[in-house]
Order: sequence, then structure tokens, then C-alpha cells
Amino acid sequence: MTTPQRIAVLGAGPMGLAVAYQLARDGHRPVVFEADDRVGGMTATFDFEGLEIERYYHFHCISDHAFLQVLDELGLGAKMHWTATKMGYWYQGRLQAWGNPVALLTFQGLGWVAKFRYALHAFLCTKRDNWKPLDAVEATSWIRRWVGDEAWEVLWRRLFDYKFYDQANQLSAAWIWSRIRRIGRSRYSLMKEKLGFLEGGSRTLLQALKADVEQHGGEFRLKTPATRVVLAGGRVTGIETAAGFEAFDKVISTVPLPYVPRLLPDLPEPLLAKYRALKNIAVVCVIAKLRRSVTPNFWLNVNDPEMDIPGLVEYTNLRPLDHHIVYVPFYMPGEHPKFADGDEVFTGKVRRYLKTINPALTDDDFIAIRASRYRHAQPVCPPGFLDMLPPWEQSVGGLWVADTSYYYPEDRGISESIGFGRMMARKAAAA
Repeated sequence: MTTPQRIAVLGAGPMGLAVAYQLARDGHRPVVFEADDRVGGMTATFDFEGLEIERYYHFHCISDHAFLQVLDELGLGAKMHWTATKMGYWYQGRLQAWGNPVALLTFQGLGWVAKFRYALHAFLCTKRDNWKPLDAVEATSWIRRWVGDEAWEVLWRRLFDYKFYDQANQLSAAWIWSRIRRIGRSRYSLMKEKLGFLEGGSRTLLQALKADVEQHGGEFRLKTPATRVVLAGGRVTGIETAAGFEAFDKVISTVPLPYVPRLLPDLPEPLLAKYRALKNIAVVCVIAKLRRSVTPNFWLNVNDPEMDIPGLVEYTNLRPLDHHIVYVPFYMPGEHPKFADGDEVFTGKVRRYLKTINPALTDDDFIAIRASRYRHAQPVCPPGFLDMLPPWEQSVGGLWVADTSYYYPEDRGISESIGFGRMMARKAAAA
């Protein structure tokens, strides 16, 4: 019989929720501490002029096994729907089809040799399973070697430049490979891509997870961030919040790693230095509600010297809603001067960009527009990232520390967070 343990879970994003879900179902008593006034982290929803929707876009692939398993356990499997989606490319002032062999063959602005090399690289990425040799390889040079300078300039360079800026040449090829493979394996035929959405969006899952944790004896402390994890005698004794000290048997942190030195200042200095060396990309994500569609595509890559974005997501081309919803992410290092620009700068750009891509759009078509910001949106995974990560199983007794970096080379995602969180919960409880 399981001896119940009282375990603090820091952060109520998908990974923290998955940790608490597993702990509670296994008979333990998790207490989740979250700085926000709601659960979900980057998957959290908000009231957008009467529409409850995510602040940042999300989609699901047919390979998202951990996510689909939890839906089944919660009785939500019937609320999952799959849609054939389209991709497009905005290049040289022209909207072009993208994402299948015919689109590549007919793409204007790229020679035949470049097309062949690009296709070969993408195909081999979908077939590759052993990614570890790519961990030490720098991504931009790896891609250029495979696809050549022409395809690099047309199809790849701006995607790197407008997400990572001066860190664009500091990425591991393994991380890029995993993104290529995930999308490639979401196809159900050579010509068609299939992505998924949940009825009610992420809120359906978040509410169900929270309710299940509470039903099994767990607790949530919203608007209550942990300010310090207290250590004594080489192990965890509890955490401090604005309300004071609270004792716990164990602590599992899922907050972004840059916060760890502040939360755990008593860790050995060499370990703290490893946390400080890790970098994250920030995002300003603009969401617009429109009366008409911008394009028929769910994802639109953008290569335009007048637009400082790598692409945009027309969410309602995946999940039908009463109005058209478009997400336009502006990624950049948090230290970049542009991150300090006011929201109106970003919303103004989005109005301009969307009207350029679809000249039929007018100001009257914009029902609402809003910008959200997240400082630690995307871990930067440089070559050798595996060796850079501190161990998530700490030498300090009763302490586990991880965030979305730990399922590298996979990109951050709900399914990956759920899978890793449940695994970490089982390990921590058994230790």
C-alpha cells in the first residue's frame, strides 16, 4: 500500500499539472503553487471579447500519445477531432501553397536542384530515429549543407533570424530535426496533413486535470508563487511563499529554469552556474479576431523583408469558431530592445501584415486584437545541449527540477510535458 506523501509542485503549466495528476492518482497529496491566477501556463485561456481561447496557439499531432492517453483516462477522448489542414508560404509578395510534393514542385522562386535537395532532407529527417549524433551539430550549417544556399535563403534563413536573432547560429541540429520530423509524421498521406483540436480548446483539458487532482486529494494555490525552496541537512524541508514557510516531504519544480537560482540559492555554485548559462527566447503573441479569413492555411510561413515574423497561425482553419482567429508570434531574446516596445507597436504591425497578405481585409474586419507576452517561451538549445542541462534528479534529497528543456530534442508541447511530468512524478514518489 502506498504511503501518502505531501509533495509541493511548483508551476501549474501542463508539466506541473501532469505531475500533480499522477501523484494524486497514485495516492499522494500534491499541493500546486502557481503565480498566475489560473492553471495552464502557456496553454492557459482568457476571455477574448466573449470567446474563451488560449493566449498562445496550440495544436496536436497524431503522434501525441501521452496527451491522447490522458484524454482517454479523463473520458475526453470523444472531444478530440482531427482536421486535414493546409500550409502556405508568403514569398515575394505572393501567397503560395506549401507542405506537399506538388506545392514544392510548383513553388515559384526556387530552382529545381534546390527543390530536390530540400525534399530529400525533409524526407530523411522523417525517417531518422537516432538523433544523438545531431546534438553536437550546429543547425544552420547542417541545413545549408543538405539543402544548399538557395533553399537556405528562400525557405529557412528568415525563420531562424526572426525567432532567434543573434542566437540563430547557436542551435542544435537535433532540435531542428525533431520539428521537421514531428510535422512530417503528422501527415496521413503524402499530400495531406492532419492536425487535431480539442472541443473547447486547452481549457477542456486544464479544467479536467485540475478537477481530477482535487478529486483525488490534491490542492491548488493560485496567485501563490513559491519564493524559496528551503534545504537543510542535504535535503528539502519545504517551501516559502508570501504567507511563510510550509513543510513538505518533497518538492518538484516545473517552473522555467531561469527562475531556479532565485528559488534555490542554496544549491552548490557550480550547479547554479549551469542554470544561469541556459537561455530562453521571449514571445509577444498577437491574437486577432476577424470577420473574414486571411488565407485558407492553418500555418503560413512568411519570408518578406517588410515583415519581422517567421509565420502566422490561422487557428480557425483547424478549429472552426464563429469568427476567424489568427495568431501572429513575434519571437526574440528577452533582452532585445524590441521586447520593450508597447503592445500597440505589435498590434499595428499585425494589422498591416494581414492586410498586405490579404488586400481584401479592411480595418472594419478587425473585431478585436490583443498582445500577450511570455518571457521564457522557448528554451534555446545550442550544440551539446544534452551536456549543458543540469540533472533533473537532484543530489539534494527530495528535490526534482525540470521544465520543457528536459524532453529535448522535442520542441515544447502539451503532450511532451504530460509524458515527462508523469514520469517525473512516478520517479519522485518512489525515491
